Amino acid sequence: MHAVAIVCLISSAVLATAGMARAEPVVLALGDSLTAGYGLPAGAAYPEVLERLLDEAGVAAKVVNAGVSGDTAADGLARLDWALGAGPELAIVALGANDGLRGMPVADMEKSLTAILERLKERGVKVILAGMVAPGNWGGGYAREFAAVFPRLADTYGATLYPFLLEGVAGDRSLNLPDGVHPNAAGARRIAEGLLPVVMGALR
Repeated sequence: MHAVAIVCLISSAVLATAGMARAEPVVLALGDSLTAGYGLPAGAAYPEVLERLLDEAGVAAKVVNAGVSGDTAADGLARLDWALGAGPELAIVALGANDGLRGMPVADMEKSLTAILERLKERGVKVILAGMVAPGNWGGGYAREFAAVFPRLADTYGATLYPFLLEGVAGDRSLNLPDGVHPNAAGARRIAEGLLPVVMGALR
């Protein structure tokens, strides 16, 4: 066989192999300290645990931890384009907790989340929108207005709503760090276990 033809065949094989490697879906976990794994050892944050659970369930996927401690919804929006460099098929958007803790205007949070969902939709990225709960010290009216944002946006943009990221974790001292706010390793695993069937369904 001619040398040029051999080179072409090898190049084609390499490209095909690379294409197969890229076929593994990427899940982008966009969030704050709850996603980043504040106070946890390496590999214990929920995105890393979720990737291992997916693997155990026979689902090959890469879960990218794009959580940054202290981020508000606006901060998440500001770095979204950078995060999208991972080429995700699915995004878990878990922002808003810091907006609620600081009593920031709900309308501002909703505006930022709206922009995030619009950009993800434009890119053809499926979305799981994780709801958050505002602390009660800002009053019942604020808490209700805050909570209503997540199902409304999920409905508007066709996202899958995961009603509360900390379901089964919030308020349980055994699943949280001493600060009572951030999940410990067991709490992060509980979050990952809760998200697992939702993520598997979205990746089908």
